[in-house]
Amino acid sequence: MPDIFGVIADATRRDILRVLLERHTREAEASVSEIVTQLEISQPTVSKHLKVLRDAELVTVREEGQHRFYSLDPEPLEMVEDFVIPFLTAGVETEVTVEYLSDTGERLPDPDAGPDDVGRTATDDGEVLPEEAAAAAERIGRAAARAEHRVKELVARFRLRG
Repeated sequence: MPDIFGVIADATRRDILRVLLERHTREAEASVSEIVTQLEISQPTVSKHLKVLRDAELVTVREEGQHRFYSLDPEPLEMVEDFVIPFLTAGVETEVTVEYLSDTGERLPDPDAGPDDVGRTATDDGEVLPEEAAAAAERIGRAAARAEHRVKELVARFRLRG
C-alpha cells in the first residue's frame, strides 16, 4: 500500500476526496464525469488520481457497463488522524471524572466502592472481573477511548479556529 501521507499530499487528490466525502455523507457515489464536472479538470487527470486513491484503498469503485462509480473509504485516513491529533491536542487536558449526584445536586459516594477499596472492583476469588463483565468493560473502554479521541479532535479544531 502506498504511503498515505504521500497520497493525500496532492491537492487534486484532496479535492477528489472532498467530493467523495460530500457524497459519502449522503451514502452516494460519484461517477468520473461528475467529478470532472465538479472540479473542472480533465477526465484523464481525474482517472489518474482515482487510480492512486484506489491503490491506497481510499476509494472503492463499482463498475456498471462502461461507467465507474466511486465511493470514499475513510478507514485508511484514521491512520492520518491518529498521527495528527496528538499534535493538535498537545497541552489540552482531557481527564474524565465520574460524580454521582442526588436529585438535589449533592455529591454521593461511588456505589461500587467498598469501604476498603476505593474505585476497585474485584470478585471474592481474586478475579478482577468475570469474563462477561471483562468483555463488556473492554467494549466500554474502547467506546470511551473513541469518544475521548473525538473530543480532543473537536477541541483541537475549536482552538485552531479561535
